[in-house]
Amino acid sequence: MSSSQQQQQQQVTPRGLPGFLRRTLRTSTAEQENNALDYSPSSAPKSPAVPDSITDTAGVQSGNVDNDNVDVANRSSRSKSDSQIDGRMTQTDIATNQNSLTLTSPGSAKRHLRAVAFPPLPYEQELGGNNSDDDVDIGDVDKQSQSLNVASTNNVISTPMIAPPQPQTEATAPPPQPKSYKEIQYETMLNSTIIPLRDLRKLAWNGIPPHHRSKIWKILLSYLPANTSRHQSTLTRKRNEYKDAIQQHYDIPDDSRTNSEQETLRQVLVDVPRTAPEVPLFHNDRIRRCLSRLLYIWAMRHPASSYVQGINDLATPLIAVFISGYFPNKDVEEEVLSGEVMIDVTDAILEEVEADTYWCLTNLLAGIQDHYTSDQPGMQRMVMRLEDLVNRIDADLAGHLRETGIEFLQFAFKWMNCLLLREFRLQRVMRLWDTYLSEGDGGFEDFHVYVCASFLVHFSAELQQMGFDELFQFMQNMPTDDWTDREIEILLSSAFVLSTLFGGSEAHLNVVRH
Repeated sequence: MSSSQQQQQQQVTPRGLPGFLRRTLRTSTAEQENNALDYSPSSAPKSPAVPDSITDTAGVQSGNVDNDNVDVANRSSRSKSDSQIDGRMTQTDIATNQNSLTLTSPGSAKRHLRAVAFPPLPYEQELGGNNSDDDVDIGDVDKQSQSLNVASTNNVISTPMIAPPQPQTEATAPPPQPKSYKEIQYETMLNSTIIPLRDLRKLAWNGIPPHHRSKIWKILLSYLPANTSRHQSTLTRKRNEYKDAIQQHYDIPDDSRTNSEQETLRQVLVDVPRTAPEVPLFHNDRIRRCLSRLLYIWAMRHPASSYVQGINDLATPLIAVFISGYFPNKDVEEEVLSGEVMIDVTDAILEEVEADTYWCLTNLLAGIQDHYTSDQPGMQRMVMRLEDLVNRIDADLAGHLRETGIEFLQFAFKWMNCLLLREFRLQRVMRLWDTYLSEGDGGFEDFHVYVCASFLVHFSAELQQMGFDELFQFMQNMPTDDWTDREIEILLSSAFVLSTLFGGSEAHLNVVRH
Protein backbone atom coordinates (compact mmCIF):
# COMPACT_ATOMS: atom_id res chain seq x y z
CA MET A 1 0.00 0.00 0.00
CA SER A 2 1.41 3.41 -1.01
CA SER A 3 1.97 6.25 1.46
CA SER A 4 -0.84 8.33 -0.10
CA GLN A 5 -3.30 5.45 0.33
CA GLN A 6 -2.24 5.03 3.98
CA GLN A 7 -2.86 8.75 4.61
CA GLN A 8 -6.28 8.48 3.02
CA GLN A 9 -7.05 5.42 5.10
CA GLN A 10 -6.04 7.24 8.28
CA GLN A 11 -8.30 10.13 7.31
CA VAL A 12 -11.19 7.73 6.65
CA THR A 13 -10.59 5.67 9.76
CA PRO A 14 -10.95 8.05 12.75
CA ARG A 15 -9.24 7.34 16.00
CA GLY A 16 -11.09 6.26 19.10
CA LEU A 17 -13.25 3.64 17.38
CA PRO A 18 -13.30 -0.02 18.45
CA GLY A 19 -10.95 -2.29 16.57
CA PHE A 20 -13.56 -4.39 14.83
CA LEU A 21 -15.29 -1.26 13.49
CA ARG A 22 -11.97 0.15 12.19
CA ARG A 23 -11.26 -3.14 10.42
CA THR A 24 -14.76 -3.14 8.94
CA LEU A 25 -14.30 0.41 7.66
CA ARG A 26 -10.88 -0.32 6.14
CA THR A 27 -12.24 -3.41 4.36
CA SER A 28 -15.17 -1.48 2.95
CA THR A 29 -12.87 1.35 1.79
CA ALA A 30 -10.47 -1.05 0.07
CA GLU A 31 -13.30 -2.73 -1.82
CA GLN A 32 -14.60 0.60 -2.99
CA GLU A 33 -11.11 1.61 -4.21
CA ASN A 34 -10.74 -1.57 -6.24
CA ASN A 35 -14.16 -1.12 -7.81
CA ALA A 36 -13.29 2.47 -8.71
CA LEU A 37 -9.99 1.44 -10.39
CA ASP A 38 -11.72 -1.25 -12.44
CA TYR A 39 -14.60 0.98 -13.45
CA SER A 40 -15.17 1.98 -17.09
CA PRO A 41 -18.31 3.45 -18.68
CA SER A 42 -18.67 0.51 -21.03
CA SER A 43 -18.43 -2.06 -18.27
CA ALA A 44 -20.77 -0.35 -15.77
CA PRO A 45 -24.07 -2.22 -15.32
CA LYS A 46 -27.14 -0.37 -16.40
CA SER A 47 -30.40 -0.09 -14.52
CA PRO A 48 -33.18 -1.59 -16.63
CA ALA A 49 -35.34 1.46 -16.08
CA VAL A 50 -32.60 4.10 -16.64
CA PRO A 51 -31.63 5.03 -20.25
CA ASP A 52 -27.99 5.24 -21.41
CA SER A 53 -27.98 8.99 -21.30
CA ILE A 54 -28.36 9.06 -17.51
CA THR A 55 -25.01 8.90 -15.70
CA ASP A 56 -25.40 10.59 -12.31
CA THR A 57 -27.49 10.07 -9.19
CA ALA A 58 -29.28 13.39 -9.53
CA GLY A 59 -30.90 12.21 -12.76
CA VAL A 60 -29.11 14.85 -14.99
CA GLN A 61 -29.36 14.04 -18.71
CA SER A 62 -25.92 13.94 -20.39
CA GLY A 63 -27.08 13.20 -23.95
CA ASN A 64 -28.73 15.26 -26.65
CA VAL A 65 -31.46 17.58 -25.26
CA ASP A 66 -32.59 19.15 -28.49
CA ASN A 67 -35.85 17.25 -28.68
CA ASP A 68 -38.54 18.12 -26.08
CA ASN A 69 -40.15 14.72 -26.39
CA VAL A 70 -36.90 13.10 -25.38
CA ASP A 71 -36.74 15.37 -22.32
CA VAL A 72 -40.27 14.35 -21.27
CA ALA A 73 -39.44 10.71 -21.77
CA ASN A 74 -36.27 11.06 -19.73
CA ARG A 75 -38.12 12.69 -16.85
CA SER A 76 -40.65 9.86 -16.89
CA SER A 77 -37.83 7.34 -16.90
CA ARG A 78 -36.13 9.02 -13.97
CA SER A 79 -39.34 9.03 -11.97
CA LYS A 80 -39.87 5.36 -12.72
CA SER A 81 -36.29 4.44 -11.88
CA ASP A 82 -36.52 6.25 -8.54
CA SER A 83 -39.43 4.06 -7.49
CA GLN A 84 -37.73 0.84 -8.56
CA ILE A 85 -34.14 1.13 -7.39
CA ASP A 86 -35.41 1.31 -3.72
CA GLY A 87 -32.47 3.28 -2.43
CA ARG A 88 -29.77 1.23 -4.16
CA MET A 89 -26.74 3.09 -5.54
CA THR A 90 -25.35 2.68 -9.06
CA GLN A 91 -21.67 2.09 -9.77
CA THR A 92 -21.36 5.75 -10.75
CA ASP A 93 -22.63 6.71 -7.30
CA ILE A 94 -20.07 4.43 -5.69
CA ALA A 95 -17.23 5.99 -7.71
CA THR A 96 -18.44 9.49 -6.98
CA ASN A 97 -18.80 8.77 -3.31
CA GLN A 98 -15.36 7.11 -3.30
CA ASN A 99 -13.74 10.25 -4.70
CA SER A 100 -15.47 12.41 -2.15
CA LEU A 101 -14.90 10.00 0.75
CA THR A 102 -11.19 10.77 0.85
CA LEU A 103 -11.93 14.44 1.41
CA THR A 104 -14.61 14.06 4.09
CA SER A 105 -14.14 14.86 7.74
CA PRO A 106 -13.94 12.24 10.52
CA GLY A 107 -17.62 12.99 11.26
CA SER A 108 -18.58 11.99 7.75
CA ALA A 109 -16.51 8.85 8.07
CA LYS A 110 -18.34 7.94 11.27
CA ARG A 111 -21.67 8.39 9.54
CA HIS A 112 -20.44 6.17 6.72
CA LEU A 113 -19.26 3.64 9.27
CA ARG A 114 -22.69 3.59 10.94
CA ALA A 115 -24.30 3.04 7.55
CA VAL A 116 -22.00 0.05 6.95
CA ALA A 117 -22.21 -1.44 10.44
CA PHE A 118 -25.94 -0.79 10.87
CA PRO A 119 -27.73 -1.11 7.51
CA PRO A 120 -31.18 0.52 7.13
CA LEU A 121 -34.27 -1.40 8.14
CA PRO A 122 -36.67 -2.65 5.44
CA TYR A 123 -39.16 0.15 5.96
CA GLU A 124 -36.30 2.68 5.57
CA GLN A 125 -35.46 1.09 2.23
CA GLU A 126 -39.09 1.48 1.18
CA LEU A 127 -38.67 5.22 1.73
CA GLY A 128 -35.53 5.39 -0.39
CA GLY A 129 -32.80 4.61 2.11
CA ASN A 130 -31.51 8.18 2.13
CA ASN A 131 -32.74 10.73 4.65
CA SER A 132 -30.61 13.61 3.39
CA ASP A 133 -32.58 16.78 2.86
CA ASP A 134 -30.53 17.54 -0.27
CA ASP A 135 -31.56 14.34 -2.11
CA VAL A 136 -35.21 13.85 -1.09
CA ASP A 137 -38.00 15.49 -3.01
CA ILE A 138 -41.05 16.47 -0.95
CA GLY A 139 -43.48 15.22 -3.56
CA ASP A 140 -41.70 11.88 -3.71
CA VAL A 141 -41.81 11.54 0.06
CA ASP A 142 -45.56 12.19 0.08
CA LYS A 143 -46.10 9.58 -2.64
CA GLN A 144 -43.88 7.08 -0.85
CA SER A 145 -45.62 7.73 2.46
CA GLN A 146 -49.00 7.16 0.86
CA SER A 147 -47.82 3.96 -0.78
CA LEU A 148 -46.34 2.83 2.54
CA ASN A 149 -49.63 3.46 4.34
CA VAL A 150 -51.58 1.57 1.69
CA ALA A 151 -49.12 -1.29 1.81
CA SER A 152 -49.24 -1.43 5.60
CA THR A 153 -53.03 -1.63 5.58
CA ASN A 154 -52.79 -4.52 3.13
CA ASN A 155 -50.20 -6.27 5.32
CA VAL A 156 -47.55 -5.99 2.58
CA ILE A 157 -44.70 -4.67 4.73
CA SER A 158 -43.41 -7.33 7.07
CA THR A 159 -41.57 -5.10 9.50
CA PRO A 160 -41.04 -6.07 13.12
CA MET A 161 -43.75 -4.16 14.97
CA ILE A 162 -44.36 -3.93 18.68
CA ALA A 163 -47.83 -5.11 19.53
CA PRO A 164 -49.95 -2.31 21.03
CA PRO A 165 -51.07 -2.82 24.62
CA GLN A 166 -54.34 -4.63 24.85
CA PRO A 167 -57.11 -2.66 26.54
CA GLN A 168 -57.92 -3.85 30.01
CA THR A 169 -61.30 -5.45 30.21
CA GLU A 170 -63.54 -5.40 33.27
CA ALA A 171 -63.15 -8.26 35.67
CA THR A 172 -65.58 -11.00 34.89
CA ALA A 173 -68.21 -11.76 37.48
CA PRO A 174 -67.22 -14.53 39.87
CA PRO A 175 -68.92 -17.83 39.21
CA PRO A 176 -72.03 -18.42 41.30
CA GLN A 177 -71.34 -20.12 44.58
CA PRO A 178 -72.72 -23.63 44.89
CA LYS A 179 -75.78 -23.91 47.08
CA SER A 180 -75.31 -25.31 50.54
CA TYR A 181 -77.00 -28.45 51.69
CA LYS A 182 -79.23 -26.40 53.98
CA GLU A 183 -80.31 -24.16 51.10
CA ILE A 184 -81.12 -27.18 48.96
CA GLN A 185 -83.24 -28.61 51.78
CA TYR A 186 -85.23 -25.39 52.09
CA GLU A 187 -85.90 -25.22 48.36
CA THR A 188 -86.93 -28.88 48.25
CA MET A 189 -89.43 -28.41 51.07
CA LEU A 190 -90.90 -25.15 49.78
CA ASN A 191 -91.29 -26.55 46.25
CA SER A 192 -93.02 -29.72 47.35
CA THR A 193 -96.78 -30.07 47.03
CA ILE A 194 -97.26 -30.71 50.74
CA ILE A 195 -94.70 -29.06 53.00
CA PRO A 196 -93.55 -31.38 55.83
CA LEU A 197 -94.10 -29.08 58.80
CA ARG A 198 -92.16 -31.21 61.28
CA ASP A 199 -89.07 -31.27 59.09
CA LEU A 200 -89.46 -27.58 58.35
CA ARG A 201 -89.51 -26.75 62.07
CA LYS A 202 -86.37 -28.78 62.68
CA LEU A 203 -84.59 -27.05 59.86
CA ALA A 204 -85.78 -23.54 60.79
CA TRP A 205 -84.70 -23.95 64.43
CA ASN A 206 -81.10 -23.19 63.41
CA GLY A 207 -82.04 -20.10 61.43
CA ILE A 208 -83.90 -19.27 58.22
CA PRO A 209 -82.22 -17.63 55.21
CA PRO A 210 -83.50 -14.06 54.83
CA HIS A 211 -84.95 -14.64 51.33
CA HIS A 212 -87.04 -17.58 52.64
CA ARG A 213 -87.99 -16.08 56.00
CA SER A 214 -91.14 -14.27 54.87
CA LYS A 215 -92.82 -17.35 53.43
CA ILE A 216 -91.67 -19.73 56.19
CA TRP A 217 -92.87 -17.42 58.96
CA LYS A 218 -96.32 -17.32 57.34
CA ILE A 219 -96.34 -21.12 57.24
CA LEU A 220 -95.11 -21.57 60.83
CA LEU A 221 -97.69 -19.05 62.06
CA SER A 222 -100.41 -21.10 60.31
CA TYR A 223 -101.28 -18.21 58.02
CA LEU A 224 -100.44 -20.29 54.94
CA PRO A 225 -101.44 -23.97 54.74
CA ALA A 226 -98.99 -26.81 54.19
CA ASN A 227 -100.59 -27.44 50.79
CA THR A 228 -98.70 -25.09 48.46
CA SER A 229 -101.42 -25.24 45.80
CA ARG A 230 -103.72 -23.33 48.18
CA HIS A 231 -101.27 -20.54 49.03
CA GLN A 232 -102.45 -17.99 46.48
CA SER A 233 -106.13 -18.54 47.11
CA THR A 234 -105.57 -18.25 50.86
CA LEU A 235 -103.66 -14.99 50.49
CA THR A 236 -106.34 -13.53 48.24
CA ARG A 237 -109.15 -14.46 50.61
CA LYS A 238 -107.39 -13.24 53.76
CA ARG A 239 -106.35 -9.93 52.20
CA ASN A 240 -109.89 -9.28 51.03
CA GLU A 241 -111.20 -10.01 54.51
CA TYR A 242 -108.81 -7.46 55.94
CA LYS A 243 -109.98 -4.85 53.44
CA ASP A 244 -113.51 -5.45 54.62
CA ALA A 245 -112.37 -4.99 58.23
CA ILE A 246 -110.84 -1.62 57.34
CA GLN A 247 -114.14 -0.48 55.88
CA GLN A 248 -116.00 -1.72 58.93
CA HIS A 249 -113.81 -0.45 61.76
CA TYR A 250 -111.39 2.19 60.55
CA ASP A 251 -112.76 4.13 57.59
CA ILE A 252 -115.75 5.43 59.53
CA PRO A 253 -116.63 8.88 60.90
CA ASP A 254 -115.18 9.63 64.31
CA ASP A 255 -118.57 10.53 65.75
CA SER A 256 -119.76 6.98 65.10
CA ARG A 257 -117.15 5.53 67.48
CA THR A 258 -117.85 4.92 71.15
CA ASN A 259 -115.82 6.55 73.89
CA SER A 260 -113.90 3.33 74.45
CA GLU A 261 -113.08 3.04 70.76
CA GLN A 262 -111.93 6.64 70.63
CA GLU A 263 -109.69 6.09 73.66
CA THR A 264 -108.20 2.97 72.05
CA LEU A 265 -107.53 4.85 68.83
CA ARG A 266 -105.92 7.70 70.75
CA GLN A 267 -103.62 5.26 72.60
CA VAL A 268 -102.60 3.59 69.34
CA LEU A 269 -101.82 6.91 67.70
CA VAL A 270 -99.68 7.87 70.69
CA ASP A 271 -97.69 4.60 70.79
CA VAL A 272 -97.02 4.17 67.07
CA PRO A 273 -94.56 7.11 66.73
CA ARG A 274 -92.62 5.69 69.69
CA THR A 275 -92.37 2.24 68.11
CA ALA A 276 -88.81 1.08 67.34
CA PRO A 277 -87.31 4.59 67.50
CA GLU A 278 -83.85 3.28 66.56
CA VAL A 279 -85.11 1.74 63.27
CA PRO A 280 -85.49 4.31 60.44
CA LEU A 281 -88.00 2.12 58.62
CA PHE A 282 -90.61 2.87 61.27
CA HIS A 283 -90.10 6.61 60.93
CA ASN A 284 -91.79 6.42 57.53
CA ASP A 285 -95.29 7.92 57.54
CA ARG A 286 -96.71 5.20 55.30
CA ILE A 287 -95.47 2.49 57.65
CA ARG A 288 -96.88 4.34 60.65
CA ARG A 289 -100.31 4.62 59.03
CA CYS A 290 -100.33 0.91 58.28
CA LEU A 291 -99.24 0.05 61.82
CA SER A 292 -101.88 2.32 63.38
CA ARG A 293 -104.62 0.86 61.23
CA LEU A 294 -103.84 -2.81 61.88
CA LEU A 295 -103.35 -2.32 65.65
CA TYR A 296 -106.67 -0.53 65.98
CA ILE A 297 -108.51 -3.15 63.93
CA TRP A 298 -106.96 -5.92 66.01
CA ALA A 299 -108.12 -4.20 69.22
CA MET A 300 -111.66 -3.80 67.83
CA ARG A 301 -111.87 -7.47 66.91
CA HIS A 302 -110.41 -8.69 70.23
CA PRO A 303 -112.33 -6.79 72.91
CA ALA A 304 -111.28 -9.17 75.69
CA SER A 305 -107.77 -7.79 75.69
CA SER A 306 -108.18 -4.76 73.42
CA TYR A 307 -104.97 -2.83 72.76
CA VAL A 308 -102.16 -3.06 75.32
CA GLN A 309 -98.89 -1.21 75.13
CA GLY A 310 -96.26 -3.63 73.83
CA ILE A 311 -98.35 -5.20 71.08
CA ASN A 312 -97.07 -2.48 68.76
CA ASP A 313 -93.52 -3.81 69.25
CA LEU A 314 -94.57 -7.34 68.31
CA ALA A 315 -95.70 -6.15 64.87
CA THR A 316 -92.33 -4.63 63.91
CA PRO A 317 -90.45 -7.87 63.04
CA LEU A 318 -93.40 -9.05 60.96
CA ILE A 319 -93.58 -5.84 58.92
CA ALA A 320 -89.82 -5.78 58.28
CA VAL A 321 -89.68 -9.45 57.26
CA PHE A 322 -92.69 -9.29 54.97
CA ILE A 323 -91.39 -6.19 53.19
CA SER A 324 -87.99 -7.84 52.66
CA GLY A 325 -89.82 -10.82 51.15
CA TYR A 326 -90.69 -8.67 48.13
CA PHE A 327 -87.04 -7.65 47.68
CA PRO A 328 -84.92 -10.78 48.24
CA ASN A 329 -81.81 -9.14 46.74
CA LYS A 330 -81.82 -6.22 49.18
CA ASP A 331 -79.85 -6.37 52.39
CA VAL A 332 -82.19 -6.50 55.39
CA GLU A 333 -80.19 -4.23 57.66
CA GLU A 334 -78.63 -1.86 55.13
CA GLU A 335 -81.63 -1.32 52.84
CA VAL A 336 -84.81 -2.56 54.50
CA LEU A 337 -84.40 -1.50 58.12
CA SER A 338 -82.72 1.71 57.02
CA GLY A 339 -85.88 2.70 55.15
CA GLU A 340 -84.23 2.95 51.72
CA VAL A 341 -86.48 0.19 50.43
CA MET A 342 -89.57 2.37 50.79
CA ILE A 343 -88.71 4.08 47.51
CA ASP A 344 -89.53 0.80 45.74
CA VAL A 345 -92.50 -0.20 47.91
CA THR A 346 -95.71 0.52 46.04
CA ASP A 347 -99.09 1.08 47.70
CA ALA A 348 -100.23 -2.33 46.48
CA ILE A 349 -97.26 -4.04 48.13
CA LEU A 350 -97.82 -2.12 51.35
CA GLU A 351 -101.49 -3.13 51.44
CA GLU A 352 -100.51 -6.78 51.15
CA VAL A 353 -97.83 -6.40 53.85
CA GLU A 354 -100.35 -4.75 56.18
CA ALA A 355 -102.90 -7.53 55.71
CA ASP A 356 -100.33 -10.29 56.14
CA THR A 357 -98.97 -8.63 59.29
CA TYR A 358 -102.45 -8.35 60.77
CA TRP A 359 -103.25 -12.04 60.32
CA CYS A 360 -99.84 -13.27 61.48
CA LEU A 361 -99.96 -11.00 64.56
CA THR A 362 -103.39 -12.36 65.32
CA ASN A 363 -102.15 -15.96 65.23
CA LEU A 364 -99.06 -15.10 67.30
CA LEU A 365 -101.08 -13.39 70.05
CA ALA A 366 -103.58 -16.23 70.11
CA GLY A 367 -101.04 -18.37 72.02
CA ILE A 368 -100.16 -15.67 74.56
CA GLN A 369 -103.38 -13.67 74.70
CA ASP A 370 -103.62 -13.86 78.49
CA HIS A 371 -100.45 -11.79 78.58
CA TYR A 372 -102.55 -8.80 77.52
CA THR A 373 -105.85 -9.36 79.28
CA SER A 374 -106.85 -7.69 82.52
CA ASP A 375 -104.12 -7.96 85.21
CA GLN A 376 -101.96 -9.78 82.63
CA PRO A 377 -101.79 -13.15 84.41
CA GLY A 378 -99.62 -14.65 81.68
CA MET A 379 -96.87 -12.08 82.30
CA GLN A 380 -96.83 -12.68 86.02
CA ARG A 381 -96.66 -16.43 85.49
CA MET A 382 -93.64 -16.14 83.22
CA VAL A 383 -91.81 -13.79 85.62
CA MET A 384 -92.30 -16.23 88.49
CA ARG A 385 -90.96 -19.11 86.40
CA LEU A 386 -87.90 -17.05 85.49
CA GLU A 387 -87.13 -16.26 89.12
CA ASP A 388 -87.48 -19.90 90.16
CA LEU A 389 -85.25 -21.03 87.31
CA VAL A 390 -82.47 -18.54 88.13
CA ASN A 391 -82.54 -19.72 91.76
CA ARG A 392 -81.75 -23.22 90.51
CA ILE A 393 -79.07 -22.48 87.94
CA ASP A 394 -77.30 -19.47 89.54
CA ALA A 395 -78.04 -19.18 93.23
CA ASP A 396 -75.28 -16.59 93.79
CA LEU A 397 -76.81 -14.19 91.27
CA ALA A 398 -80.31 -14.69 92.66
CA GLY A 399 -79.01 -14.02 96.18
CA HIS A 400 -77.18 -10.86 95.09
CA LEU A 401 -80.35 -9.50 93.46
CA ARG A 402 -82.30 -10.08 96.68
CA GLU A 403 -79.59 -8.42 98.79
CA THR A 404 -79.54 -5.31 96.63
CA GLY A 405 -83.34 -5.07 96.65
CA ILE A 406 -83.89 -5.81 92.95
CA GLU A 407 -87.16 -7.62 92.20
CA PHE A 408 -87.47 -9.73 89.07
CA LEU A 409 -90.72 -8.00 88.22
CA GLN A 410 -88.85 -4.69 87.91
CA PHE A 411 -86.84 -5.76 84.86
CA ALA A 412 -88.30 -9.06 83.67
CA PHE A 413 -91.81 -7.75 83.04
CA LYS A 414 -90.56 -5.79 80.05
CA TRP A 415 -88.72 -8.87 78.79
CA MET A 416 -91.97 -10.85 78.81
CA ASN A 417 -94.23 -8.08 77.54
CA CYS A 418 -92.07 -7.14 74.52
CA LEU A 419 -90.38 -10.53 74.04
CA LEU A 420 -86.87 -8.96 74.30
CA LEU A 421 -87.56 -6.64 71.36
CA ARG A 422 -86.18 -3.69 73.33
CA GLU A 423 -83.06 -5.55 74.42
CA PHE A 424 -81.81 -6.57 70.97
CA ARG A 425 -81.52 -4.98 67.57
CA LEU A 426 -84.37 -5.88 65.24
CA GLN A 427 -82.25 -8.09 62.98
CA ARG A 428 -81.15 -10.13 66.01
CA VAL A 429 -84.80 -10.50 67.02
CA MET A 430 -85.55 -11.97 63.59
CA ARG A 431 -83.03 -14.72 64.24
CA LEU A 432 -84.49 -15.24 67.71
CA TRP A 433 -87.99 -15.60 66.31
CA ASP A 434 -86.84 -18.22 63.80
CA THR A 435 -86.33 -20.54 66.75
CA TYR A 436 -89.40 -19.37 68.67
CA LEU A 437 -91.65 -20.14 65.71
CA SER A 438 -89.94 -23.51 65.25
CA GLU A 439 -90.76 -24.43 68.85
CA GLY A 440 -94.46 -24.40 68.06
CA ASP A 441 -97.13 -23.09 70.41
CA GLY A 442 -94.80 -22.82 73.41
CA GLY A 443 -92.05 -20.86 71.72
CA PHE A 444 -93.18 -17.41 72.83
CA GLU A 445 -94.02 -18.50 76.36
CA ASP A 446 -92.22 -21.60 77.63
CA PHE A 447 -89.01 -21.43 75.61
CA HIS A 448 -88.87 -17.65 76.01
CA VAL A 449 -88.46 -18.11 79.78
CA TYR A 450 -85.34 -20.25 79.25
CA VAL A 451 -83.95 -17.68 76.86
CA CYS A 452 -84.44 -14.93 79.45
CA ALA A 453 -82.76 -17.04 82.11
CA SER A 454 -79.76 -17.68 79.86
CA PHE A 455 -79.64 -14.00 78.99
CA LEU A 456 -79.56 -12.93 82.64
CA VAL A 457 -76.97 -15.52 83.67
CA HIS A 458 -74.76 -14.44 80.77
CA PHE A 459 -74.04 -11.20 82.68
CA SER A 460 -73.87 -12.86 86.10
CA ALA A 461 -70.25 -11.90 86.87
CA GLU A 462 -70.79 -8.23 86.05
CA LEU A 463 -74.11 -8.03 87.88
CA GLN A 464 -72.71 -9.44 91.10
CA GLN A 465 -70.20 -6.55 91.26
CA MET A 466 -72.87 -3.82 91.03
CA GLY A 467 -74.91 -1.97 93.59
CA PHE A 468 -78.59 -1.11 93.36
CA ASP A 469 -78.40 2.02 91.21
CA GLU A 470 -75.80 0.67 88.83
CA LEU A 471 -77.51 -2.67 88.57
CA PHE A 472 -80.94 -1.15 87.93
CA GLN A 473 -79.52 1.08 85.21
CA PHE A 474 -77.71 -1.87 83.64
CA MET A 475 -80.95 -3.86 83.50
CA GLN A 476 -82.72 -1.06 81.67
CA ASN A 477 -80.04 -0.82 78.99
CA MET A 478 -78.40 -4.18 78.38
CA PRO A 479 -75.15 -3.94 76.34
CA THR A 480 -76.16 -5.92 73.26
CA ASP A 481 -75.68 -3.42 70.45
CA ASP A 482 -72.61 -5.27 69.15
CA TRP A 483 -74.21 -8.72 69.30
CA THR A 484 -74.41 -10.75 66.11
CA ASP A 485 -76.35 -13.85 65.16
CA ARG A 486 -73.52 -15.89 66.66
CA GLU A 487 -74.21 -14.56 70.16
CA ILE A 488 -77.92 -15.13 69.65
CA GLU A 489 -77.29 -18.74 68.65
CA ILE A 490 -75.12 -19.30 71.73
CA LEU A 491 -77.96 -17.90 73.84
CA LEU A 492 -80.47 -20.19 72.13
CA SER A 493 -78.22 -23.20 72.63
CA SER A 494 -77.92 -22.46 76.33
CA ALA A 495 -81.69 -22.06 76.57
CA PHE A 496 -82.16 -25.39 74.82
CA VAL A 497 -79.93 -27.10 77.39
CA LEU A 498 -81.97 -25.57 80.22
CA SER A 499 -85.23 -26.63 78.61
CA THR A 500 -83.90 -30.16 78.27
CA LEU A 501 -82.87 -30.26 81.95
CA PHE A 502 -85.92 -28.61 83.48
CA GLY A 503 -88.63 -28.62 80.82
CA GLY A 504 -90.15 -32.00 81.74
CA SER A 505 -89.67 -31.70 85.48
CA GLU A 506 -91.90 -30.02 88.01
CA ALA A 507 -89.21 -30.08 90.68
CA HIS A 508 -87.62 -26.86 89.56
CA LEU A 509 -90.88 -25.06 90.33
CA ASN A 510 -90.90 -26.27 93.93
CA VAL A 511 -88.04 -24.10 95.11
CA VAL A 512 -88.20 -22.81 98.65
CA ARG A 513 -88.23 -19.03 98.61
CA HIS A 514 -85.88 -17.23 100.98
